[in-house]
Amino acid sequence: MTGFTALMPLWALLGAVAAYLAPAPFVAMDGLIVPLLGLVMLGMGMTLTARDFTAVLRRPEVVGLGIGLQYLVMPLAGWAIGLALGLPPALLAGLVLVGASPGGTASNVVCYLARGDVALSITLTTGSTLIAILATPFLTWLYVGERVPVPVEGMLWSIARIVLVPVAVGVMINSLLGAYLGPLKRVFPAVSVAAIVLIIAIIVGLNQANVATLVWAAALAVVLHNALGLAAGYWVARRLGWDERTARTLAIEVGMQNSGLAVALAVKHFSAAAALPGALFSVWHNLSGSLLAGHWARRPPPESGSRNCETREDPDQT
Repeated sequence: MTGFTALMPLWALLGAVAAYLAPAPFVAMDGLIVPLLGLVMLGMGMTLTARDFTAVLRRPEVVGLGIGLQYLVMPLAGWAIGLALGLPPALLAGLVLVGASPGGTASNVVCYLARGDVALSITLTTGSTLIAILATPFLTWLYVGERVPVPVEGMLWSIARIVLVPVAVGVMINSLLGAYLGPLKRVFPAVSVAAIVLIIAIIVGLNQANVATLVWAAALAVVLHNALGLAAGYWVARRLGWDERTARTLAIEVGMQNSGLAVALAVKHFSAAAALPGALFSVWHNLSGSLLAGHWARRPPPESGSRNCETREDPDQT
């Protein structure tokens, strides 16, 4: 299963090519986007316990910095890059929506491979996901509301249904039955990868007629967006005196988004074209995150400095 999940960018690329060449079967599955993402979020919830939520309160400074960078840098960067590249309104809205989404679940695995602080990564993903119910609709409206109608209330309820409810159910299942679900938990990462790959293929199928004209501009925007997030997370943390492990963790958390959520919200509240940046981001951030993790894995972080936080690493969560 580990080998399958590690090759996620390859499966996503193959799925996208298949959808471009034969879009009809994937277009027929457009109603599956939201349920598939709900399945991914359920799997995320099944890796969490109540302790992961209370961890936010034990590490307020670094958690506040990470979530602050997540919701300050990424939406602004998406908006600025979209304007600089002259993206059409649908792609601009989709790029901002990616930036306004919470941290992605794959970031926890990438953080582990990069020798970052896994406990902090889980805490940041959890915290940004909870805040997303308000932050994502508001920030999307703030940056693109003048160009594209943004249904803030509808997005809020969509996030509640797509993210919070499945995560809460997953946490409940893990709390009550976690000791008996070891084999299922090991399978869920592969299920999540398959679900995200299928979501990407559906979006490519829906955009097949426009891919030739839209994909290159959207791809460039996504690469720049992801790079800015990774750089901001790392260098802001280092400039503020945090240790190497913490800086690596913040880089990964800020740069890797829950692009599946952005895709689901774009399809439901905007258009299929608005979902294209999220689909491309899903492929690219896993590739760039894996490459960065490989680079850092060969360079063990030095002993922590004065601002390092006390951490825990739970083997069950890595």
